[in-house]
Amino acid sequence: MTDSILVDCAGPIATVTINRPERSNAMDSIAHLALSEALDRLAADDGIRLIVLTGAGKQAFSAGRDLKELAISDAAEQSAIADRWRRVTRLTDRFYYPKPIIAKVRGFALGGGFELALACDLIICSDDATFALPEPKRGLIPFAGGVHRLPRQIPRKIAMGHLLTGRAMDANRAYALGLVNEVVAEDRLDEAVAGWARDMLACAPLAIRAIRQCVAAGIDRPLRDAMTDHYPAEAIRAASQDSIEGPRAFAEKRPPVWTGR
Repeated sequence: MTDSILVDCAGPIATVTINRPERSNAMDSIAHLALSEALDRLAADDGIRLIVLTGAGKQAFSAGRDLKELAISDAAEQSAIADRWRRVTRLTDRFYYPKPIIAKVRGFALGGGFELALACDLIICSDDATFALPEPKRGLIPFAGGVHRLPRQIPRKIAMGHLLTGRAMDANRAYALGLVNEVVAEDRLDEAVAGWARDMLACAPLAIRAIRQCVAAGIDRPLRDAMTDHYPAEAIRAASQDSIEGPRAFAEKRPPVWTGR
């Protein structure tokens, strides 16, 4: 892993930080590959139940792709860049990631940075946060999920207004549209994220995984099909010890003790 991505594990929570504050946390191919590898490792780590994704400093969550890398003309470096991209599995490309991810957003979340946040389960942001997909202003399109996720997460006409103009929305507008779970003052952001994490960790891990899989696999399908389909994570939960522990703990008026089995 390079210093462009930092991972700090504290008990069941892993904080993944995009660490390029001098570039407003814009991500080049090295950072994208490092993020991909970090997420793969955390997915395989049974001790980690929740991931918080954030950006270093207070200026930006991420300004998206580092466009300076696109301007590199050296053939050898272009070949190395292309090789790194071939090895990347971006969060925005993953149909189903096995663990919940909270985006903790300060400042700007632009382009690919906004797309990263859209791919997370929750977005908690400070009141100075700004979200935008300015790609068409650069002759590009937000193809790492933005053109598809934004119209699924807010009304289509509003999404098209932002997609076709590159216009930004502030934190309160994003909250009003349902893109953001909570907006707080900057000095309360860590506290707010910790609260959401605490509530999530109080739930059974297998139930969380099953819920996420059901939502990801069923959200764009007809309701009848989605409700009658087979979901492997739900089959595992239904046969687990935790599915017995939850009702038993409720009946015995005590906190449940989850084992993840």
